[in-house]
Amino acid sequence: MQTRRSAGRRWTEHPEPTLFAVTSALVVAGFAARPLWTAGAAVGLGAALTWLVASLRRREPTVDVIAVLALGGSLAVDEPLAGAVIAWMLATGRLLEERARTRARRELSLLVGRAPRTARRRTADGAADGTGTLVEVDVDEVRRGDVLLVGPGEVVPVDGHAVAVATLDESALSGEPLPVEHVAGDEVRSGAVNAGSPFELVAAAAAADSTYARIVRLVEQASASTAPFVRTADRVALAFVPLTLALAGGAWMLSADPVRAVAVLVVATPCPLLLAAPIAIISGLSRATRIGVVIKGGAVLERLAAGRVLLLDKTGTLTRGRPTVRDVVLATPPARGAPDVDALLRLAAGLDQVSPHVLAAAVVTAGRSRGLALTLPDAVVEQPGLDQRGRGQAPDQGAHRPDGQHVG
Repeated sequence: MQTRRSAGRRWTEHPEPTLFAVTSALVVAGFAARPLWTAGAAVGLGAALTWLVASLRRREPTVDVIAVLALGGSLAVDEPLAGAVIAWMLATGRLLEERARTRARRELSLLVGRAPRTARRRTADGAADGTGTLVEVDVDEVRRGDVLLVGPGEVVPVDGHAVAVATLDESALSGEPLPVEHVAGDEVRSGAVNAGSPFELVAAAAAADSTYARIVRLVEQASASTAPFVRTADRVALAFVPLTLALAGGAWMLSADPVRAVAVLVVATPCPLLLAAPIAIISGLSRATRIGVVIKGGAVLERLAAGRVLLLDKTGTLTRGRPTVRDVVLATPPARGAPDVDALLRLAAGLDQVSPHVLAAAVVTAGRSRGLALTLPDAVVEQPGLDQRGRGQAPDQGAHRPDGQHVG
C-alpha cells in the first residue's frame, strides 16, 4: 500500500514522463485506429488546461492558452491528428524541461550534501588552555569565538582563524589543486578540506554566514533566477497571444471556415520554442555546477557568449582540479647506491597506494602510467602533513627491503 501511495505521489508531482509516453503511443497507434488520435488530443487538452490554470494562479504570462484553443479547436473541427501532434509536442517540451530541472536540483543537492552537518567544539573550560573535552554539536550551533577541531580529511565547517599550522585543500573554493599551508592566525574558509594534521580554529562567523553557505545560496539563486532572454520570451508571449487570436479570428471571418482559424492556432503554438530558452539556461548552470564552476545566474551565462577575452587573477586558477607529477628530480650528485628515477617513483607510488594525502593519487597515477610494478607496503607509519614510511617488496624479490620505503 505504501509503495502504491508513493508511486501515485511521484506521478502527481512529475507526470511528464507518463504524459510523453502516452501521447507518443497514441500518435503512433492512431494510424491504425483514428479514435486514438482523438484520445491523444483529449489527453493533451487536459494537461494544457492544468498548466494554464496553474500559470493564471501564479499570474504569469503564458502561451498555453493558444495550445488549449488549438487542441480544443482540432477536436471541434474533427482534425484529431493535428491535436494529437500538438499534445505530443507539449509533452516533449515539458519532459525536456523537467529533466533539465531535475538535473539542476541533483547538482545542487550534491553541493549542499558536501557541507558539514556537525562540528567538534571544545568545551568552554578547555578552550583557553587547550585542555578539556570535545563535544560534537550541530554546525548551526557554532558561534563566533568557539574553538573547533578539524580532523584529517574533514571539511572546515565555518570560517575562522587557524590556531596552529594547517594544510588545506581549497580546490572546491579557488580551483587551486595543490594544498595550501596556513600558519597560526591565518584566515581559514569553510568548504576547504583538511589535507594535513588535525588543527584547531577559532570560529569567525556562524555557519549560515560562512563562505561555503554563501556559495550554496548563490547556486540556489542562480538556479531560480530567470535569464534576460527568457524574460524577453515571456514578454513576447504576452503580446503574441492576442495577435494570434486576432489572426485566427480574421482567418475565420474571411474564409467562413473554422478550420482556417484552427490552422492558425496550430501553426502559432510555440511552446517547444519558448521552452528551449529556459532549458538551455538550466542545463548550462547545472553542468557548470557539476564541474565546480559557480555562475551567478542566467544573465551572466548569456553574457559569456559575447566574451572574447578571458582574464585570470592568478597563475593556477584555471586547472583540471587534479595535481599531476611533472618530473622526478634526484639529488645532484646522486648518493652511492641511491635508486634511479623509475625505482624511486616505484617506491613512492607503492607507498602512496595506502595514503589518504591529496597528492598521493598523483604519485600513484604517475607510477602506473610508466608501467611500473607497484607492490603494497606494510608497517606503514604516516605523520599527517610531514612524511610517511613503510616497507615493501621489490617486484622481483620476496624479501622486504631493509631500509624501507620513504616519502617526505
